[in-house]
Amino acid sequence: MADHSEQACRQVDGSISRVFELFGKRWTGPIVSVLLQRPVHFADLRRAIPGISERMLSDRLSELGAAGLVVREVDEGPPLRVSYRLTQAGAAMEPALKELGRWAETHLKDGGGC
Repeated sequence: MADHSEQACRQVDGSISRVFELFGKRWTGPIVSVLLQRPVHFADLRRAIPGISERMLSDRLSELGAAGLVVREVDEGPPLRVSYRLTQAGAAMEPALKELGRWAETHLKDGGGC
């Protein structure tokens, strides 16, 4: 019989909860997925993720930066350009994200997206 005690429920909270607090937010996964390929300038990143606003992209990049997964780099130019790249911790997400992608291909119906 399953253990539904308060103690058993608390066991879920740790690391899985922290991961989904960040990656459960809309756009976070696609941003990291694009950055896994290479460092990208802000405008190129926005174009790579249809439907994301500049404000939302900026907010998510700030959150990923605060979590230590993304680094913002400024090329003074001219023109001044800002690019983003994954840190070692961010790049370490690659195997997990690829596995989630494989799982989705097998178990989730295609929503008709790109």
